[in-house]
Amino acid sequence: MSTERKVVRARDVMTDAFAIIDGLITVQDALLVFQQQSAEVLIINKRNPDDEYGLLLLSDIAKKVIAKDRSPDRVNVYEVMAKPVVSVAPEMDIRYCSRLFENFGLACAPVIKDDKVLGVVSYGSIVLKGLLKNTINHDCV
Repeated sequence: MSTERKVVRARDVMTDAFAIIDGLITVQDALLVFQQQSAEVLIINKRNPDDEYGLLLLSDIAKKVIAKDRSPDRVNVYEVMAKPVVSVAPEMDIRYCSRLFENFGLACAPVIKDDKVLGVVSYGSIVLKGLLKNTINHDCV
């Protein structure tokens, strides 16, 4: 009797609860995108082929705008986003993805292949979709 573990990959647990935006928009406009597109993560698009993707989470806005008493309509996304982002290949085993998150203090990462964002993976999606895949189906939390 084999007890071989089935490999669960990032592509198996990634979510599409993200939107791609321009870094020049205001945080206020980014909040509207979060709300209108039910996004949990905003990916900031590259400005040219030599640029890198950025990432904006609601926690970034809480820490860098609200906590510092800055006005969301006067702060641009590029001022508070994380860039460059650590990305994950769709083929990565979720065990290594979890270790990567722990090693770099990440909560979420885009899944990128051929310079295209395919989805987003988080601790929540790794646990809820990876370990409990057959019983519970949740998006990025």
